Amino acid sequence: MLKIGITGNIGSGKTLVCRVFGTLGIAVYNADKRAKWLMMHNQTLKAGIVEAFGEEAYKDEQLNRQYLAKIVFNDFEKLNQLNGLVHPAVALDTVNWFGAQKEKPYALKEAALIFESNMQGALDRVITVAAPKEVRLGRVMQRDGATQAEVEKRMNKQMDEAEKVRLSDFVIYNDGERAVLPQIMEIHRQLVG
Repeated sequence: MLKIGITGNIGSGKTLVCRVFGTLGIAVYNADKRAKWLMMHNQTLKAGIVEAFGEEAYKDEQLNRQYLAKIVFNDFEKLNQLNGLVHPAVALDTVNWFGAQKEKPYALKEAALIFESNMQGALDRVITVAAPKEVRLGRVMQRDGATQAEVEKRMNKQMDEAEKVRLSDFVIYNDGERAVLPQIMEIHRQLVG
């Protein structure tokens, strides 16, 4: 069973592409959703977050996202500290999840930070979903109701898309001009061998 990563910068359309792979019967692990689940349910991770950020990190048995966001998004070292707690928990969870998929020809791990977190070494191939910055900007502004400045601030924290494309084994161009489905089907054909 091949372990395939799927990545792309904000607004590229990773989630849409993953839904299409899902309709082909391919299991998809969403690292962001799973990280949020682990931050609520993994007792070791919760204890580490409380130790690092204080009891206020959880409020009424729920992760206090606003409290954490105020801390980590204004302090790069604190963000790295939080990532240093969450990423190992997600990595272990991913290993267990991939192990449960061994009957399939391949499974996908959807994660925005595959290259930034240096997790490509644990994967057999990486797919990047790419789209021009203007297209991604428009999608995120519409989806999140965010201003251009807010979205650009988030975009500027991400690895350059051209670098992700260069490092990838496959690229799906979701630019609004090229049909996505034939690109997905060609990658699927190659992965099922």
